[in-house]
Amino acid sequence: MLNQKNFCRTYLYDICSMLTKKQKNLLLFINKKLRASGVSPSYEEMKESLNLKSKSGIHRLISALEERGFIRRLPHKARALEVIKLPETASANDIYNSFSPSVIKGGLDQEKSNDENSEIPVLGKIAAGTPVEAIQNEVSRIPLPVNLEKNGEYFGLKVEGDSMVEAGISEGDTVIIKKTDTAENGKIVVALIDNHEAMLKRIRRKGKTIALESANRNYETKIFGPDRVKVQGILVSLYRNF
Repeated sequence: MLNQKNFCRTYLYDICSMLTKKQKNLLLFINKKLRASGVSPSYEEMKESLNLKSKSGIHRLISALEERGFIRRLPHKARALEVIKLPETASANDIYNSFSPSVIKGGLDQEKSNDENSEIPVLGKIAAGTPVEAIQNEVSRIPLPVNLEKNGEYFGLKVEGDSMVEAGISEGDTVIIKKTDTAENGKIVVALIDNHEAMLKRIRRKGKTIALESANRNYETKIFGPDRVKVQGILVSLYRNF
């Protein structure tokens, strides 16, 4: 049972941890920009995002977020901020750069095609959690979704694990990957680790490190040196059975 002193301390902590609507919106905007580019937004960008008339309001909001322990300013760097935590009320779409996969519903057996050139190989399984062995040989073929460009090279992979569920990717889905060895920050990619393990993650580059992020708060971000990670392709669509 809390005594009066401890109760007051807990009550004050709860009050101080609460955010106003503008504070929360600014925090989520900063988080989104950091995840997309690795760089904090400028005060001008923050002002425009909240439709404020002056930057002084942004200064006050930043100070309030810092006092409440949601962000911190990085020393010796201009406009450099780090998001330490997000409000518990934030949804998955708030926290992550929302990826809305182009989902082909109803199962692969309902997709028919007489054009062999419109089919792509399924190369085994890909982990959306614990790494598995690198991409395997072709195990089957599936139709290429009609909404995708035909001038690229694609392959499919069966998803295992739940670490990308908050990006709309579930275990059992078949993800469609466009082959490429480059990807912008924030893209969901097939990453090959040390030339023998493949995983489906969101990629971030910062300095000389590469971060592979899950879209599930129960999984930690994995950090690697640049020579350990090779991009095999980017996620463009998926099949799902219902």
